[in-house]
Amino acid sequence: MTSAPPASQLHWEFEGQPQSCLWRSENGSPAPKKVVLADDRMSADTAYRLACEGTALLWQGDYHQARQMLQALGRRMERKAVRKNTKTAATTTTTTTADITLSFHQHRQAQAQRARILGMVLVPVTAELSVPLRRAPDVRLALEQAGATTGSTFALSLRELLGIIGAFEWRKNGVDIPTLGGKIHPYYGVFSPIRGEYVDLVAKARLPVMDLAFDIGVGSGVLSAVLAKRGVQKIIATDQDPRALACAAENLHNLGLAAQVELLQTDLFPPGKAGLIVCNPPWLPAKPSSAIEYAVYDPDSRMLRGFLAGVAAHLTAQGEAWLIMSDLAEHLGLRKPDEFWGWIEAAGLKVAGKMDIKPRHGKSVDLSDPLHAARAKEVTSLWRLTLQ
Repeated sequence: MTSAPPASQLHWEFEGQPQSCLWRSENGSPAPKKVVLADDRMSADTAYRLACEGTALLWQGDYHQARQMLQALGRRMERKAVRKNTKTAATTTTTTTADITLSFHQHRQAQAQRARILGMVLVPVTAELSVPLRRAPDVRLALEQAGATTGSTFALSLRELLGIIGAFEWRKNGVDIPTLGGKIHPYYGVFSPIRGEYVDLVAKARLPVMDLAFDIGVGSGVLSAVLAKRGVQKIIATDQDPRALACAAENLHNLGLAAQVELLQTDLFPPGKAGLIVCNPPWLPAKPSSAIEYAVYDPDSRMLRGFLAGVAAHLTAQGEAWLIMSDLAEHLGLRKPDEFWGWIEAAGLKVAGKMDIKPRHGKSVDLSDPLHAARAKEVTSLWRLTLQ
């Protein structure tokens, strides 16, 4: 588990007296500078105005009313977004790559603004990890699995708490992986393998002859598990995040595959060489807006470029490196195709083969998605790379 984020303080007044408590945010959001107490008597319009102004609402009323308030704020933001998108659509007649790139950046800005405003509804948490509001659920186990500890009262955004509760349910129920004949149970903050395309590619690709495989960026452990299930007897799997390593360890143990996989905390490659090196890096070269987005966004393609640059020093002469990548970044105009090929060539690698698969997730066919023009063209590929 990762340690709790650095503590900071929330400050507000109650009956003219200054009050404070610790602030917690797994996403790394700073503590709101202005806080007022709120309950069921506050109107949604007032709450929306305060949230837009940067004033946080520390909820004192009914827990379910707080959730309804969050939904009301979301509806107001959606109505505003619809009006803006309708106006934009009326003045747009072409869909060039530049248009798509602009849409992506506007979409990211809108997501960040939505997260900021909805994050202004706060709930208190006691030193025993309970929410002292009427009809509040028991959240102790969910908070503990997200890294919270007992001993101090704190507050966090209701939106983040709901995410923690949702992740707790994902971890408890698991994600079915047909290839494994079992489930992967993702931890909070660890990428969940709900997009099965990339798992299918690793399950179907022809294995090279080798004694050892590396899994770079193990995450939930799903790709190590697939390789082990296919008969790879020795795998060294790496990750920088202790939470991901703990998640992978539990999943591999539950699947009866732990003996075949050694887990190592390091950046990218372990020492030595392997006949197969597998990596599924974040696919989009953009800045994450929260800690949980590091599984999706890779600033300046740091992990991708680092992986390609390091393969030659860690791959055996007849080995293969499997790079699992979506081409969504190219369709969004975030990366030029010749850049990717240039990094491969500069690393002393060549493409021995490629397997492609179309996405199956809902957004790929959602015409209302602002990025649909790019998502409709997306292909996920397993690139088989060898030494030149």
